[in-house]
Amino acid sequence: MSEDKKPVIAILGGTGDLGTGLARRWAQAGYEVIIGSRTQDKAEAAAADLKKTMAERGVAAVQVKAMDNLAAARAADIVAMTVPFSHQTGTLESVKEALQGKILIDVTVPLVPPKVARVQLPLQGSAGQIAQELLGDNVRVVSAFQNVAAHHLQEGQGLECDVLVCGDSKEARAEVIKLVEAAGMRGFHAGSIANAAAVEAMTSVLIFVNKQYNCHAGIRVTGLEAH
Repeated sequence: MSEDKKPVIAILGGTGDLGTGLARRWAQAGYEVIIGSRTQDKAEAAAADLKKTMAERGVAAVQVKAMDNLAAARAADIVAMTVPFSHQTGTLESVKEALQGKILIDVTVPLVPPKVARVQLPLQGSAGQIAQELLGDNVRVVSAFQNVAAHHLQEGQGLECDVLVCGDSKEARAEVIKLVEAAGMRGFHAGSIANAAAVEAMTSVLIFVNKQYNCHAGIRVTGLEAH
């Protein structure tokens, strides 16, 4: 892929609040976005809503397609997954072969209802580590976007939230940081996929904060001015 050509991004499970929020951000930034879903009709409805929202914001040239998850994974250069934790393994197994040689942005958070405001990490350490182990070394799994409220992603204006990006490949992390910046936020290298455990755990903390203070809190990295 040439430096000036933007990658095609697929969002598996892209019909939910988080998936549609990321789709809006990337489509508005000029990326071709593929909305993936278990069913074609749900994907098409989400794509139609995305086009409608972009038109309302004055964004005329929007590149968006609707496909089932497997077709979306095959057609994309970079794949993001925004499914609930209970669907993570099943979704990954269904698209494993299509992801080989690609970057997977895993946005999964291991929330265990009903106590979603309590940290409950899986035995493997994190959802990001589950994805990397299941997919193998030929897929570069990058964990990101867990601490961003879907409510803010769906809005058209900028948002004051930083994104911690974890993954074993520094090059893959750098590619994802470009997408973080395209979505209007700051992205930071935060170490290997093992460190995703800390980022995923922070989501439950933020859920508690949001309930306690009736807000949509995120995180910010401080102390950078001196560097």
